[in-house]
Amino acid sequence: MGNPERYRSQHGKFLWKVPLGSYPELAAEGLSNTGSENYGGPVITASGVLFIAATIYDHQIRAFDSSNGKLIWHSDLPFAGVATPSTYMVDGKQYVVIATSNARDPKAPQGAAYVAFALP
Repeated sequence: MGNPERYRSQHGKFLWKVPLGSYPELAAEGLSNTGSENYGGPVITASGVLFIAATIYDHQIRAFDSSNGKLIWHSDLPFAGVATPSTYMVDGKQYVVIATSNARDPKAPQGAAYVAFALP
């Protein structure tokens, strides 16, 4: 998981904050980057990449540079990623996996799936 001290300022202040997710109704009106209701947390790799999905409505998983909050990657998910991702290695290759489900959004098509991504 790396050294947790590098993610915290010397004065206990946040190093960065970003809105996570968006509401489709607001995005349709041109209001993006609003943030949305979230369920699930992040996982941070030893190299300092923070992976999080957690958003109900936009079905995205995102990777941020944990030192400055810059978005470095994102991908669509089949359903909401309302879980904390996990990371694991097989034969020297690292993966991130997330459980997805639309159970918290009764208006959305229902379903669930595990989605895994191989890291470069």
